[in-house]
Amino acid sequence: MASQLQKINILFFLTLLFTVMNLFGYMWNKIPQHCNEITPTSAHHSMPSIRPLKEPLVAKKRQLVYIFSTWRSGSSFFGEIFNQDPAVFFLYEPLWHIWKRLYPGDALSLQGASRDMLRSLYHCDFSIFQLYHVPVGNNFTTNDIFAAFFNKVICSYPICSAYRKDVVKQVDAKVCSKCPPRNLRLLEKECLKYNTIVVKGVRIFDLNVLAPLLEDPSMEIKIIHLVRDPRAVTNSRIRSVRILEGENVHVAKSRNPKSKRISFFNNSLRRSKFFSHDYHSAETMDVICQQTGNTLLTVQKSPAWLNGKYMLVRYEDFIEDPVNRLKEIYSFINIPLVHSIKLFAFQMTRGPSGSFSPFVVSSRNSTITASAWRKGLTFPQISQVQELCSFSMNILGYKLAGSEEEVSKINNSLLLPPKL
Repeated sequence: MASQLQKINILFFLTLLFTVMNLFGYMWNKIPQHCNEITPTSAHHSMPSIRPLKEPLVAKKRQLVYIFSTWRSGSSFFGEIFNQDPAVFFLYEPLWHIWKRLYPGDALSLQGASRDMLRSLYHCDFSIFQLYHVPVGNNFTTNDIFAAFFNKVICSYPICSAYRKDVVKQVDAKVCSKCPPRNLRLLEKECLKYNTIVVKGVRIFDLNVLAPLLEDPSMEIKIIHLVRDPRAVTNSRIRSVRILEGENVHVAKSRNPKSKRISFFNNSLRRSKFFSHDYHSAETMDVICQQTGNTLLTVQKSPAWLNGKYMLVRYEDFIEDPVNRLKEIYSFINIPLVHSIKLFAFQMTRGPSGSFSPFVVSSRNSTITASAWRKGLTFPQISQVQELCSFSMNILGYKLAGSEEEVSKINNSLLLPPKL
């Protein structure tokens, strides 16, 4: 019995000894593993829902730009200029994914999540899109990004062979939709090649939300605040009311329930099946103008985190003289302005006629576009917008109209110098 026990002890000791020796041999001979190595995956391969380690950032510092605007302010047209720029990596409304996934929610409660997404995107980390995909992390590709088939980078080599990024030409969605879906890692690698990243968004309401990003010394972000006459915005929103229904609900839910009840923009719809949409349009303009007012108050206070990082651009000023305004904008964001981009902007504002097709970027007559609200809104509607937005309109230099006669005189400018 004692002999058997002794044999068992010897076998246990030898097993333990060999295990320790193998462990030391593995540690000594093991090839070093790099945390940033990426395992090749196919275009349709599912990425992990949460990335444990991301690629290291390139040492060079990028110029990051956020086009801060709201719906129907000309932001799609304005953003298209940067989408066409060969030197710019552009993203169109990426925060849409948050709103779509969390609908119907309170727009203001989504601001923190929106800021976090921007932080990731400015670091070329697109894995965050997977968190707002249904189901989470399931085969999210370049084609799943909002407005992917209008994105010049996604539709150009090496992501797709349909277009060339160095040639200024609008993307045809029918052509780009034939591009194969690609893994987001490929788009991240492409993003890292660019010195300038521009994101256009309408879902951040108060600039103060972005203060942590603007204070971050590792991120060189500049804000282009694109504004438009609230009367023109309202006119366009009413025309696009069905398309904006989901966004209107998000924004309207952010309104203080104790606030004064708002009448309908169009009382003729009160008894129709469309009445709730028009009512949400009025509530939405109330929230937007209040939040714009908060931003303008912040700008007037000139906080240190905003010093040299903010530029106001009025849509009306831009379309009147796009080339000179572009020179000022490109100087502000420290990137060269090439002739092809100046020509593109000029041609886009000198089209044959005005267009009221929502969310369609096309060449338009800037004079017709800028003054369309004067014929599209009744004077009671104009008065209501002016009442809701008078504070921000005063700071931005949009003169209040006192009569129908004043509105009807198209040549009578209602633009004053901004008080910023």
